Amino acid sequence: MAEAEQPERLRGNREVTTDDIRQLVASATPHFSYQIRNRVRKLVAGLPSDHPVRLYAEGEIAKLERLGFTGEVRGTPNEDGIGTLASVSDHEQPRYLPGATKG
Repeated sequence: MAEAEQPERLRGNREVTTDDIRQLVASATPHFSYQIRNRVRKLVAGLPSDHPVRLYAEGEIAKLERLGFTGEVRGTPNEDGIGTLASVSDHEQPRYLPGATKG
């Protein structure tokens, strides 16, 4: 998963939509959640803070951060012996650390 965006989405005369955000986050996995988060941040960076698409994106960014920290669940209740596969820690909470990933 690269953090490069589709050129079509980056055209200067094209406005970012909630569908753009949905397409990016729809199939997110813990492994790629931070790369997708960064792509979403870049897409909405130029939108005003009260823009509906930006507000929607911020909610999705929060979900992606939780997904990256809490991991995913393997199996179903009907499959004994298959536990969760955490990305970092079940007890760790998402946090923002300034640095290279700031979109």
